[in-house]
Amino acid sequence: MEDRMLIAAGNLTAAHTVIEELDIPGTWASVGARANLIGSVRNGLMANHLDIDYHVYSDPLDIEDSFRAVARIAARPGVDKLWYMNSIETNEHCMEWHLIYRDGRGREWKIDMIHILAGSYYDGRMERFAERIAEVVTEDQKRAIIDIKFDTPADEVIPAIFIYQAVIRDGVTDFASFRKWQESQDMGRVVGWIP
Repeated sequence: MEDRMLIAAGNLTAAHTVIEELDIPGTWASVGARANLIGSVRNGLMANHLDIDYHVYSDPLDIEDSFRAVARIAARPGVDKLWYMNSIETNEHCMEWHLIYRDGRGREWKIDMIHILAGSYYDGRMERFAERIAEVVTEDQKRAIIDIKFDTPADEVIPAIFIYQAVIRDGVTDFASFRKWQESQDMGRVVGWIP
């Protein structure tokens, strides 16, 4: 397990290097937007999936500014793919940007940047969630979370909130127990959970 913790710590350090190389917060700031790191990089629970997540806020939510910022990020060496979804006219009031970046070691990183209308319903929600996880998680729980993330099959996507709730709220300690926990849950109710 300690080897996994060392790998996770190394991946977390690498994530911050990727953020610096792409200058994600600075690039968004250049168009008047605020980029907040969320997810496993923010709460320190990154494991083996190389994902970096941002919520970006501005008012107004300007499509041209959003494209300008992402174009600058995409122009940096190592960015292989980029795609987006426009959900401005939905109740989410956002544009989703997703890109693939290859670091100097050739490892593929998935980076999600969700550009959200400042002051709308989702403003700050994921930041508060990440802060609460970081505040309440114990060292034993961190180990269990990292272990479950490593044991998840590579072709399966399990939202981290499910793992956090299982471990922090319900005392799950390994992947086999997590599977049993999953079967007993109304997964729709898990999504709104904050510890």
